[in-house]
Amino acid sequence: MPFRDVVGHRAVISRIAQAVAGDSLPPSVLLTGPGGVGKRLVAGAIAQALNCGAPRRDASGPAVDACGSCSACRRIAGGAYPDVLVLAPGEGGSITVDQVRVAIEQVGYRPFEGRRRVIVVDDADLLVPAAQNALLKTLEEPPPRSQFVLVTARPDMLLDTVRSRCPRLRLGHLGSDDVAGILLRRPGIDERAARSAAAAAGGSAGRALQLASSGHEGTREAAIGLLRSVSAARDTRARLAGAKDFAAGRGSRRAPAADRRELRERLQMLASLLRDIAAVAAGAAVPLANADLDGALRDLAGAWGGARGPRAFAAVYEALDAVERNVGPKVVADWVACRL
Repeated sequence: MPFRDVVGHRAVISRIAQAVAGDSLPPSVLLTGPGGVGKRLVAGAIAQALNCGAPRRDASGPAVDACGSCSACRRIAGGAYPDVLVLAPGEGGSITVDQVRVAIEQVGYRPFEGRRRVIVVDDADLLVPAAQNALLKTLEEPPPRSQFVLVTARPDMLLDTVRSRCPRLRLGHLGSDDVAGILLRRPGIDERAARSAAAAAGGSAGRALQLASSGHEGTREAAIGLLRSVSAARDTRARLAGAKDFAAGRGSRRAPAADRRELRERLQMLASLLRDIAAVAAGAAVPLANADLDGALRDLAGAWGGARGPRAFAAVYEALDAVERNVGPKVVADWVACRL
């Protein structure tokens, strides 16, 4: 996908395109940002721009973009170009030192066909420490005509020595309209579902697609149920009873990662509902992500308006951070129910 087709992030993409045009893109870069905002697409666009057979110059400024249709662009997009290698976690959930050694060996050769050998390290935070250490010298002294792009939503998981060798390019959250536009390009997603999922996804197109594709009524019902049970609870035991219904996968045999993913979605929906409830309580004339629940939102506004709303909102985001740190779903659900 060429730079021009990537949704959002225009300022960062413009800087990258100008650096490619001026042959000044650092040979090792760290592409960071929240999950589901297009980091992998930008990495692919860099690989295409560096190897496109018919690059386009921007008439309005010093920038270059791939054509998107030449043989090189098509094969890069399809993962079949000899000078672009993508390292990704294997079955064990990590990127091994052997994978890195293969990449280092390949990047030491001249490009087979294109102008640059590009190594994209996807989910770079999953590089095992030995693999990160093996990569250090190459990042510090990359071979001529090579380009490393490390992609991660968790740069804090990389060694300081790796981060220090890679200038950071940070992508932010997407706007709700941009996310909805991405969803509307997918078959089977209507405008109402797209806008509802986009509003609940916190600026992540990937997360919104999951919500819209799977349907999020169950997620929303769980979030509303927690708000109702906590607002009616008279003691901690009653709050924990509400948390039991809210915790994803409680008592199931699913993988822990699936439980954490579902709890993350429920917490994000909880944040979306609290945002709408705050708007209703304040009488603000703003679009609501859950406008179809107007009656329920008004019922909840009495209990969750005022100063309690911001405190609850902060608790939800602390809980989301705990999920990212792999705290167990039961512990997180119990904690957030007691903090709301």
